[in-house]
Amino acid sequence: MFSFKQFFVNQERCAMKIGTDGVLLGAWTPLINNPNAILDIGAGTGILSLMLAQRSNAAQIDAIEIDEDAYEQCVENFEASPWGDTLFCFHAGLDEFVDEPEDQYDLIISNPPFYAEDFKTDDSQRDMARFQDALPFEELIEAAALLLSENGIFSVIIPYKEEERFVSMCKELDLFPLKITRVKGTPTSDIKRSLLAFTRVTQTPLIDELVIETARHQYTSEYIELTKDFYLKM
Repeated sequence: MFSFKQFFVNQERCAMKIGTDGVLLGAWTPLINNPNAILDIGAGTGILSLMLAQRSNAAQIDAIEIDEDAYEQCVENFEASPWGDTLFCFHAGLDEFVDEPEDQYDLIISNPPFYAEDFKTDDSQRDMARFQDALPFEELIEAAALLLSENGIFSVIIPYKEEERFVSMCKELDLFPLKITRVKGTPTSDIKRSLLAFTRVTQTPLIDELVIETARHQYTSEYIELTKDFYLKM
């Protein structure tokens, strides 16, 4: 079990465990449009939905998860949380969900699987969670363009090396960057991740950098400020 300040997450049946990427995205995602309806694509444990339930006043938070074990665990985590009435998980692939869209969403969030290289392990469940071919960027962006409300925000975390391609693909569907934060493990390490938020409005994006730690377990004030509402020891 992974305990946060206002909720806990069981994850023993999920291929992709809680990591820095998910917590960063859940804490960083802009809520400037005060979203009423939120969609979490590829929910896994449900961590993003739970973080957004804590941060927002959304009346409806829907999550979709294709893996059966992860889906069942996500439902359990939702039901055990203080926001069980707000959170709902669908056992479906994104293609099935998009086929019959019932709602538009003010915020669409995803921590997508992203090893695009031709590398597979013997653990097919973890592979599906981790590899981009289970949820191609193209499919994710098309779904966001279809399901995002007029004033909605689409928020993801991806490898920095994919940022330019992802931004370009979004622009083709009239989704434009609002905010870009490039994440480094330490002040001297390479940029590893890009936190990206898009809207339907053309604008000059706010671009900045986030460094996680200065030395092992010596977290920067910026990282502490971002995650202190969630991590028990922050």
